[in-house]
Amino acid sequence: MYRIGIDVGGTNLAGGVLDDAGRLLSKVKLPVDPSRSDVELCADLIRLSQAVTAQAGLSPEAISGIGIGIPGSVDRKNGIILFTPNAAFQNTPVRDLFQTVWNIPVALGNDANCAALGEYHAGNAKDCESVVVVTLGTGVGVGVILRGEVFLGFNGSGMEGGHTVIVVDGQPCNCGRKGCWEQYASATALKRMTREAMEQTPDSLMWKFCDNHNVSGRTPFQAARVGDTAGRGVVDRYLHYVAVGLTNLVNLFQPEVLCLGGGVSNEEDEDFLFPLREMVYKEHFARGTQLQPKLVKASLGNDAGIIGAAFLIS
Repeated sequence: MYRIGIDVGGTNLAGGVLDDAGRLLSKVKLPVDPSRSDVELCADLIRLSQAVTAQAGLSPEAISGIGIGIPGSVDRKNGIILFTPNAAFQNTPVRDLFQTVWNIPVALGNDANCAALGEYHAGNAKDCESVVVVTLGTGVGVGVILRGEVFLGFNGSGMEGGHTVIVVDGQPCNCGRKGCWEQYASATALKRMTREAMEQTPDSLMWKFCDNHNVSGRTPFQAARVGDTAGRGVVDRYLHYVAVGLTNLVNLFQPEVLCLGGGVSNEEDEDFLFPLREMVYKEHFARGTQLQPKLVKASLGNDAGIIGAAFLIS
């Protein structure tokens, strides 16, 4: 039998079909339309599930279950999305809506937890006792696995690490607080910092690398690599904020492995991973001990959420 995994992101919906060995057989991605209601978005997810099944050359009867990773809080028992900060879902009965089309189990989970499940079952954290996975995307997701189990908190909403405050009275966040980590460490935050620096330095090479207005998370890294001072300033500031949150997580959990995912993590190791390692290893509380957490890139890339969501189906 086969399972479907769906990853609901802030900008894209992605889904795929996995076989019993955890291999991804098909993959489809759709853009998120922010104007659509929660029920309309759920209809998009249903169409996505049908599309990945067809792409894999399977009949609906071959699918044993569907797992869906959501950037927010879910009621796993009743299959309801309670709240998402970056999409329209609120108290949305996703399982019931899916089961008007699919007469199979449908399981919901937090997207960061799904990324952690993916790395635990099939990636760089395979079979580790304690794992933290951080995804730097539209927001910042944190998933934690302890002794093989996803840490959820008593109400299923635990480990919203992106909404821990690192700057008091800082940038407003969609969650209602100010100074949340994701307002400084997400790809969205990196692009904001880049635009701000570009406006202040009209002669920066960042203007060249983004063709004047198509700013991406890569823009400051590209400029910094060729010696642009403003680009280097953005990169250094961004990495500092990422390292602050990572160090907090290491101090809390001392995980065997801490995996970094999301588009920003695709930057060259010498520009991204290595300086983060240096900062975290220098600052975390147990830096003098012989056993140190491994800080690595997530190996499944953008597929981690899809693969992990499929593993919500036992």
